[in-house]
Amino acid sequence: MESVLAMIYLWLKAGHVIFVIFWMAGLFMLPRYLVYHQEAAPGSPEEALWTERERKLLKIILLPSIIAVWLLGILLATSQHLWGEPWLHAKLLLVLLLSGYHGWLSAYSKKLARGERTLTGKQLRLLNEVPGLVVALIVVLVIVRPF
Repeated sequence: MESVLAMIYLWLKAGHVIFVIFWMAGLFMLPRYLVYHQEAAPGSPEEALWTERERKLLKIILLPSIIAVWLLGILLATSQHLWGEPWLHAKLLLVLLLSGYHGWLSAYSKKLARGERTLTGKQLRLLNEVPGLVVALIVVLVIVRPF
């Protein structure tokens, strides 16, 4: 199995990077959608549009992307025998945090769809910065491998 993974390493890596890009694009878009949704008048046609847009983004882009990112990442780490590397452990912790952030955004989207508005637009705008900061750290860990 490992020899097969080693032979397709570059394809795994390309797929992983592609789906990371899709996932990150969705994680940048969804908080912005939530801001617009939150600022729409309750019960309005605009609010219904934002609910549908969020649902589609979550189901069509974010869910398949996070699954592919995790699957391809695990295959990459296995094919290169990286499980003992400290930088990979740090990266996995950050990816777990991003995965939790993804789950939290999904749950907040559902709360908004039910009419529950517990955050302000400003708070949602600040939360929009989280994935950019985390992915910058992940890129440094993968490229520089500081430890």
